[in-house]
Amino acid sequence: MASEKVETVVAGNYVEMEREEGDSKSARSKLSNFFWHGGSVYDAWFSCASNQVAQVLLTLPYSFSQLGMLSGILFQLFYGLMGSWTAYLISLLYVEYRTRKEREKVDFRNHVIQWFEVLDGLLGKHWRNIGLFFNCTFLLFGSVIQLIACASNIYYINDNLDKRTWTYIFGACCATTVFIPSFHNYRIWSFLGLIMTSYTAWYLTIASLLHGQADGVKHSGPTKMVLYFTGATNILYTFGGHAVTVEIMHAMWKPQKFKMIYLFATLYVLTLTLPSASAVYWAFGDLLLTHSNALSLLPRTGFRDTAVILMLIHQFITFGFACTPLYFVWEKLIGVHETKSVFKRALARLPVVIPIWFLAIIFPFFGPINSTVGSLLVTFTVYIIPSLAHMITFAPASARENAVERPPSFLGGWAGMYSMNIFVVAWVLIVGFGFGGWASMLNFIQQIDTFGLFTKCYQCPHKP
Repeated sequence: MASEKVETVVAGNYVEMEREEGDSKSARSKLSNFFWHGGSVYDAWFSCASNQVAQVLLTLPYSFSQLGMLSGILFQLFYGLMGSWTAYLISLLYVEYRTRKEREKVDFRNHVIQWFEVLDGLLGKHWRNIGLFFNCTFLLFGSVIQLIACASNIYYINDNLDKRTWTYIFGACCATTVFIPSFHNYRIWSFLGLIMTSYTAWYLTIASLLHGQADGVKHSGPTKMVLYFTGATNILYTFGGHAVTVEIMHAMWKPQKFKMIYLFATLYVLTLTLPSASAVYWAFGDLLLTHSNALSLLPRTGFRDTAVILMLIHQFITFGFACTPLYFVWEKLIGVHETKSVFKRALARLPVVIPIWFLAIIFPFFGPINSTVGSLLVTFTVYIIPSLAHMITFAPASARENAVERPPSFLGGWAGMYSMNIFVVAWVLIVGFGFGGWASMLNFIQQIDTFGLFTKCYQCPHKP
């Protein structure tokens, strides 16, 4: 009975808001609503699955060449489950924060709750500042990676322009995401995005199997510890894409239903990443060590060009996913977040895109930059901070007693939950941040030494 009461509190204002907006709309705009305005469980699943794997799909075979087949498969399964666990923790903390605030009659009608605000409300300003720094920095570089990936992919269709020039062009294209107000409005894009990544994953799988093994192919990984931990950290990055979990939850009509969505999204994503990475690595082996984009090794066909175009569109969508929380933070900073004019908010958001554009031109290292961001930022943003925050929030006996969501009995109650959290913090701190940070930074520095900053065309074949 108590949980039903809480559920009403959590969803209350949000459902009312939807009804108020919906009732006044004409029949014509119902079609627009169907494509544009989503807040169901299915919308959240599409958003999570679509956002979780984008350009990283093309770099996972590169990680397999560093790790070897067995380690590559095991790390995907392991980090997939670990990522789902910390997304579950974030959802619990969001529901806890929102319930407490709505009991105090706080109205979130024109306000999008973000992760740093959850930390602030539950743990205070120091946690807010730490969360804000890591989350914003990760999302900034996540957007940079999408921009780099756009240039890397389009080059395989049109190499008349170098990758740096393509980065200029796609930076301007991606800037149009300032006009998308919130995650409510990604309904059709999330759906299409998932179809695009599904096509690309199965294209990579089937094309590699039909191509067969390259002449004299070798599968020597793992050979070096540096490469091994660089590859492992790229997989950590792959399944650590839930820095936008809170914003996706807030876009739901009933956020408390989010709990298992990320796990189901991850299970679907594994059906894309495991076959594609395994097949490409089987076909090309050690060649992938110098070809971080899997598309570069497959012969040019209509199917490959389709995959490139679909990935370009998907990277535009994922750029919007990564950048939208940054837009919200910036809006709140300059005081326009609750402005109803979409045009005013779009103009205010434009300065956020400029540093992303600039960083994509400085560090165009498609592949190695994923591992670096994974080890230095993803480790804290989506693994360590949520686990520590959950443990500290519920450390007092009174907080555990009055918790909105209690731990499921099959986990062993609070003791089981704390044990899981301690394991996640220890593992990610030592393996992800420690060994992963060391390996990915060495690899990143090697790319700078080999190609230089502002390199015009990273890993491009030399033209005669």
